[in-house]
Amino acid sequence: MPASPSSTAAPATPARKARDNEKPLVEDIRLLGRILGDVIRVQEGEAAFDLVERIRKLSVAFRRDADQEADRALKSLLKSLTGDQAVSVIRAFTYFSHLANLAEDRHHIRRRVIHERAGDSHEGSIEVALARLRWAGIAPRAVAQALAHSYISPVLTAHPTEVQRKSILDAERVIARLLTERDEVKARALPKDALAPRELAANEAQIRARVMQLWQTRLLRFSKLTVADEIENALSYYEATFLREIPRLYADLERDLGQPRLASFLRMGMWIGGDRDGNPNVGVDTLEYALRRQAEVALRHYLTEVHLLGGELSLSAMLVPVSPAMQALADASPDQSEHRRDEPYRRALAAMYARLAATLKTLTGGDAARHALAPQNAYAGAGEFLADLEVVRASLLANHGEAIVAQRLGALMRAVEVFGFHLATMDLRQSSDQHEAVVAELLARARIEADYAALPEAQRRTLLMRLLCDARPLRVIGAEYSEHAMREIGVFESALRLRLRFGAQAIRHYIISHTESVSDLLEVLLLQKEVGLMTGTLDDRAVAQLIVVPLFETIEDLRSAAPIMREFYALPGIARMVQRSGAEQDIMLGYSDSNKDGGIFTSNWELYRAEIALVELFDELANGHAIRLRMFHGRGGTVGRGGGPSYEAILAQPPGTVRGQIRLTEQGEVIGSKYANPEIGRRNLETLVAATLEATLLQPTKPAPRAFIDAAEALSQAGMRAYRALIYETPGFTDYFYGATPIREIAGLNIGSRPASRKASQRIEDLRAIPWSFSWGQCRLTLPGWYGFGSAVEAFLAGPQPRKEALALLQKMVRHWPFFRTLLSNIDMVLAKSDLALASRYGELVPDARLRKRVFASIEAEWQRTVDALQLITGEKQRLAGNPALQRSIRHRFPYIDPLHHLQVELVRRHREGRSDDRVQRGIHMSINGIAAGLRNTG
Repeated sequence: MPASPSSTAAPATPARKARDNEKPLVEDIRLLGRILGDVIRVQEGEAAFDLVERIRKLSVAFRRDADQEADRALKSLLKSLTGDQAVSVIRAFTYFSHLANLAEDRHHIRRRVIHERAGDSHEGSIEVALARLRWAGIAPRAVAQALAHSYISPVLTAHPTEVQRKSILDAERVIARLLTERDEVKARALPKDALAPRELAANEAQIRARVMQLWQTRLLRFSKLTVADEIENALSYYEATFLREIPRLYADLERDLGQPRLASFLRMGMWIGGDRDGNPNVGVDTLEYALRRQAEVALRHYLTEVHLLGGELSLSAMLVPVSPAMQALADASPDQSEHRRDEPYRRALAAMYARLAATLKTLTGGDAARHALAPQNAYAGAGEFLADLEVVRASLLANHGEAIVAQRLGALMRAVEVFGFHLATMDLRQSSDQHEAVVAELLARARIEADYAALPEAQRRTLLMRLLCDARPLRVIGAEYSEHAMREIGVFESALRLRLRFGAQAIRHYIISHTESVSDLLEVLLLQKEVGLMTGTLDDRAVAQLIVVPLFETIEDLRSAAPIMREFYALPGIARMVQRSGAEQDIMLGYSDSNKDGGIFTSNWELYRAEIALVELFDELANGHAIRLRMFHGRGGTVGRGGGPSYEAILAQPPGTVRGQIRLTEQGEVIGSKYANPEIGRRNLETLVAATLEATLLQPTKPAPRAFIDAAEALSQAGMRAYRALIYETPGFTDYFYGATPIREIAGLNIGSRPASRKASQRIEDLRAIPWSFSWGQCRLTLPGWYGFGSAVEAFLAGPQPRKEALALLQKMVRHWPFFRTLLSNIDMVLAKSDLALASRYGELVPDARLRKRVFASIEAEWQRTVDALQLITGEKQRLAGNPALQRSIRHRFPYIDPLHHLQVELVRRHREGRSDDRVQRGIHMSINGIAAGLRNTG
């Protein structure tokens, strides 16, 4: 299957230089495309390959030349395809999208290395961040102290947009490694190296085998994805990337700062197995399974590393002394082999292995792979294991073993510090109405309040505060409770047990979706108290083991965030309890629902305002109660759900809102694009650290000028009016959405354990924000990421201020305000990924022609207004003028995604007309997979 056409000869211009830089990428794409084409010929026959080529060429003509004849020919050809032909072609373009991604990732690493060797580090790298800190006069020790008080945590979540099977991911990881090895062969090959061609041929044969494996591997799941499947998918990223790359990141940072031992500030979080909101498949069983499997992954990694250390630390006490503590550790070992009598490190490590094996058996029921000694004397916690490793480390350092420590031992110790025996902190999440129902039932059975749900907010607070000051539990012995109440209480009871078993960091946060009142927070404290997660009473030494984390999601919720938290902390005993419990307060901000509620600009603006108000509140609280505020950003893959480059997003936060504290979700196929490749994974983690350091230590403390604030408020109001006028006030819009996007087909794909809608309805309000954004990405309108901005700018320029002055203000804002600049950059990126011609194809699926034309005309007009607005403000006529890497990516990938859109439209049409069978449905679902893989951040 051919790839992008080669570049023709041209003068030595910047454009020519760019093409030369891209040459290795083009070569990789050609190689993978050729191999895939060969596989298709072998597996499907020459006719199948020729059909793929015909569709590709017609699709390219449709895109590049707006060729009407090509358009008609393409439609005619697609309509003539049999179900088997359609599936074969879709598989071809889907796999090409996957392979092109691998080539692009490899090129990204390649270019980064070249830049770094030339002394030109990339924006977002730790090198650039540290250089800026040095220029600002901030000493390395001050940076280390800032990190000691930091908490940076990417949190992996599962949502119904993760479309990759683990089998596919594993094969693609091998191909990525083989592309790296191919580069290494080329780099070391001499002009007359006879071995290089042989090595490259062997490498190509291995790639061919893996591509053949992909072609013969089923892309889709036959059954609905289970929570256990989602857990296993997530754990594969720990094994491939996090367990090894996070310790390397710490080591690099320590070297660059010249600091011997940095505190562990970068931690991993997880929702998969603990997020019950809208997912009836999550409960006690999934929570316990998740933590058991997390512990197994961590412990098996430690077992492997201890085994390898035992092989490396063959140091003889006859040749090098050891510390008394080290000798004592060796003497206490059950390993009394004569062969290792003079090898104290090996004897000690054999004992550690036996203890880890016993720990694995105790915590997970699993058995270690090797048994030089029988498993015995399990570690009580990760701290005990770390203490043993510290004895080894101290002895080596005291006896000229620095070089040995710097390799495997140092990385292992850092891994134990970061991952413990729990691997990642599991968050619990549930909707506030579910807690309310449980509390209402408890109160009714205890004859305290017959109808809690009917109480006004003030009376609820009074009652809950009284109960939080009462040492007695609410449950009545012998009373019967509903299955729902027992299931919810069971999760709290399980959390208490699991924290004792896996450590306090195993479960630390309890997130309350749809937080709308103070009582929503108090109800979760009461449920903690009911099972023993909260000890003492609110008026007498209360301590809560779980941080109660409100999630503010809609526009209204965001506006209420600071008032709710102010009232919560004004209640007697709350601030003192939080202080005693660790003095931490996480607050989660939802990007998805606020965008679906109010549009792109209003969502971002209300998030910005909410953060400022919350920081001001906690600064006031600090006068009497020093409580650390940590924002938790519920970012998705798309810009419409808070996506976009993490570095820019963190630096665009309001001044003073980061302060070394940040958690953010990583979701859907974005996890794969960021962390499937270990090196790219480390770069993405570095970006989080670099941005947090810059936002904490370099960000100006002054707020944005009043004129900027007023302008943003005006833009927000006008943008929200335009957005809601289309989404919620246009008659028939819901019908258009369900007709012109593959939302119904997405809901039927086995790509997540969670339903697409919160209720059994087709109301936009009930639809989850994730499939909402995902559907718009599939039809290439990407509407949540830009709609309303053009109207907002148009209204602002037509306002009371003279147009010239108003435009000058917007231009000044984009130059001097990171918030505004980042938002416009993200809108620019989304528009670059949109395609009105393809979107119009999807519009043809709407049965009502008048509705189709009316709604699409509104969308098209707003798209043009937004494009014009960006050009006016930024002065850039082309999309992605400031992002050549993404420009390059789109240029190479999109011609091969387009055929998937055309095929998807044809198969969806057949499906909805009742001309469907298993092959048609498979084809639709495969096209969804391929488009998501090609666009990379659609969920």
